[in-house]
Amino acid sequence: MSLVLYGHPFSSYTWKALIPLWADGTDFEFRSVEQHGPEFAALAPFGQFPLLVDEGQVVAESSIIIEHLQRRHPGPNRWIPDGDAGLRVRFLDRVFDQRVMDRATVPVGNALRPEDRRDPYGVEQALARLRAAYDWLEGELPSDGWAVGETFTMADCAAAPALFYADWVEPIGDRRPRLLGYRRRLLAHPAVARAVEQARPYRSYFPLGAPDRD
Repeated sequence: MSLVLYGHPFSSYTWKALIPLWADGTDFEFRSVEQHGPEFAALAPFGQFPLLVDEGQVVAESSIIIEHLQRRHPGPNRWIPDGDAGLRVRFLDRVFDQRVMDRATVPVGNALRPEDRRDPYGVEQALARLRAAYDWLEGELPSDGWAVGETFTMADCAAAPALFYADWVEPIGDRRPRLLGYRRRLLAHPAVARAVEQARPYRSYFPLGAPDRD
């Protein structure tokens, strides 16, 4: 098997790498870090997943994995287009990773801390910044289609897990109909729906308590 992806089915950034692999129909082997922990740890430069191994070459970071797949294992989808559209895709990829997903992980991480080391103020700040990102996206996203036009791109690969989990932490709400509609379209995409289903048995891992939806 030339391609091996290490990750976890409940991990948002693992989803981000799985979605293009599945959507392109790329042949690969998935190895859960729960079953292959020592093997993964020996390969991972920073101990973080997902991690792609391509004929011995180790590729870390979900965005770089997607770019590597487009260059080395192209399929029917073009994840990062050329020109200005490609810049927009890369920009929104950073927004969804850093302004949505990373903010949403703050309350989750806080819940895992010992009670005497929790940071309510840090959580409050993260949620305020997450709401600001929601408001910005509401004004930037189209009313239909995907993040950058009619083509599903790396920006959407980042958006799907980010908005899936962020809405569990801080609901998007009906006053942001464009963002809420975009999340619904993402969850209906076959590769995203597959990620959701594969992760379903692990919902008890969510420390804030997974909602009874999605």
